[in-house]
Parts: sequence; C-alpha cells; structure tokens
Amino acid sequence: MLQVSPKMLPRLKETDKDLILRRKRAEERQWLGDIEGIDLTLLFIRTKQADAARPTRRTPVALGTPTVPSPNR
Repeated sequence: MLQVSPKMLPRLKETDKDLILRRKRAEERQWLGDIEGIDLTLLFIRTKQADAARPTRRTPVALGTPTVPSPNR
C-alpha cells in the first residue's frame, strides 16, 4: 500500500478542494461517469489523508528470549 508522507498533506488538501469543484461542475453538466470517478478519487484521497495523519509509532511486541534446548545425556 502506498504510504503518504505527512509533508504531502497540504497537497492532498489542495487536490481534495479541486476535486470538489470539478464534482460540482460535473453535477451541473450531468456527467454521471465523471461524478462516480471523482467520488472514488475523493474517497481514496481522504483515506490517505487519515492514514498520514495517524501517528506512525507502534508499540513494540514482546517476542520473548529464544532458548537453546539442552542436549540429552
């Protein structure tokens, strides 16, 4: 999955705003196929914005210390 850098959030916001204007124009002209495509793109952009805004630090998982089996005598 494509990771979005938090530095790109302003660009995503600008793209989101532009797509909203394009959608409004497509509605006025009744371009149903364009509206569907724009809606899908807006969904992807907003998902990426939410993903990028989430903190990337995750809590470590304790895996334990491996043990070496003792030889049978």
